[in-house]
Amino acid sequence: MLKYGIILQKRFDFMKKTILLLAFLFIYGCNDTPYLKENSAFIVFKTPTFRYADMGFIYHSPQRTKLQIYASGQSVMSLKITQESVCMSALECMSKESFNKQVLSEAYPKDILEDILNAKPIFAKKDIKYTQQGFTQELKEQNSYDIKYKVSKNKIEFKDKINHINIKIIKDI
Repeated sequence: MLKYGIILQKRFDFMKKTILLLAFLFIYGCNDTPYLKENSAFIVFKTPTFRYADMGFIYHSPQRTKLQIYASGQSVMSLKITQESVCMSALECMSKESFNKQVLSEAYPKDILEDILNAKPIFAKKDIKYTQQGFTQELKEQNSYDIKYKVSKNKIEFKDKINHINIKIIKDI
């Protein structure tokens, strides 16, 4: 009888350790790496399909960028941008090219939204003019886009007259 009790105790200890290991892997193994930088901002995001203007956050890490806009304390819009895709409000993910075609403009380079949110030059620095506070770019392609893009210390402004797109980010208000 004692022999069976020892065997059962060993099995129970093994099962307990296995369950704890699986729980640890489940909780921490699937967890995303943390964002390294977070900025609160007033965010305007207007396209023909979206219209949001309110306070929000922009989160940055080397692998991804996330934009969240809040209204009355509730998240009303969330965009998570990875190297390959854009996920909207954790429901629909699509390639960057598809996102540009559906939401912005198919004439844009695939990384344009990520570059804007990270205050980087767009269109491979085409027509860039550096200022004391940042840079500006004015880009025109007949019937495709008419862009004015300005980045300064705490402000990002992107406006495309042809595609009716306005993205404005005023950080740390």
